[in-house]
Amino acid sequence: MMDKFFIYYTIVLTVIIFIPLYRVVKGPTIFDRMLGAGAIGTKTMVLILAIGFIFNRFDMFVDITLAYAVLNFIGTIAIAKFLGTEKAKE
Repeated sequence: MMDKFFIYYTIVLTVIIFIPLYRVVKGPTIFDRMLGAGAIGTKTMVLILAIGFIFNRFDMFVDITLAYAVLNFIGTIAIAKFLGTEKAKE
């Protein structure tokens, strides 16, 4: 019963990931695209954890999710730092 719930949950979450994807593709500004990418990253982390729960390997998937979160954070900081430089403003 609980496995069915998590399978439906992961399917719904996968569909929900496509909503911010529209903002990443069509966003009028780079900041809208950054926010959309951050939202996709956050939802993907939750999706990875749900998949880990389905496969009864939650401990392994937590490690994968933490690594993904660090990469997502570093990428966001790098893009923000680049946009804050004088080269990007020109």
